[in-house]
Amino acid sequence: MQTYRVVEKFISINGEGSRAGELSVFIRLAGCNLCCSYCDTAWAWESDCPGEDMTAAEILAYIHASGIRNVTLTGGEPLLSANVLKLVQAITADPELSLEIETNGSIDIAPFAALPDRPVFTLDYKLPGSGMENKMHRPSFALLGAADVVKFVCADLADMTRAVEVINELALAGRVQIYFSPVFGTIDPSDMVDFMRARRLNGVRLQLQLHKFIWPPDMRGV
Repeated sequence: MQTYRVVEKFISINGEGSRAGELSVFIRLAGCNLCCSYCDTAWAWESDCPGEDMTAAEILAYIHASGIRNVTLTGGEPLLSANVLKLVQAITADPELSLEIETNGSIDIAPFAALPDRPVFTLDYKLPGSGMENKMHRPSFALLGAADVVKFVCADLADMTRAVEVINELALAGRVQIYFSPVFGTIDPSDMVDFMRARRLNGVRLQLQLHKFIWPPDMRGV
């Protein structure tokens, strides 16, 4: 029977994305294909990371028992898991649930975007400061719509400049929700606001990771 390696499952608020501040039940799957310089969940893709193997039915039972409608599938990189499309189908087919997938921008989302009950995507575009920009699967960004988010995590102003270039290259403005987020403790958010103001970046939102202000930045399960 197909199982998925779940390294965390918990209820908290969404710390970022279009549902920031809303309660969600989080399912964090093991594994990642990238190694971003600022990664704050690297432990989730270590070979000895503790977790549990759960079937789609067991994951759905946990979600329903939580009493929370919003579901966040995250990682690591959740779309790397074998047969994860079946898990996504099982969640999105449930009319009581609303699924958001947090994915790192390197995976082809076409099979997931084609589902009749389509999930919401929060897609990272990895900027030069991450060291992973060359891994981006750019065709995936063309599949996004008004309910979806493209998130640019910025380590410095050079990253922000590159983000503006990518917004133009991929024709994101007016088509998707665009968020700039600072690498925690690396760039002053006020400098990001100054950058946005100087360039008149209409339709771009600055977003701080709420969970890192509510709890210790390295705390898990929140």
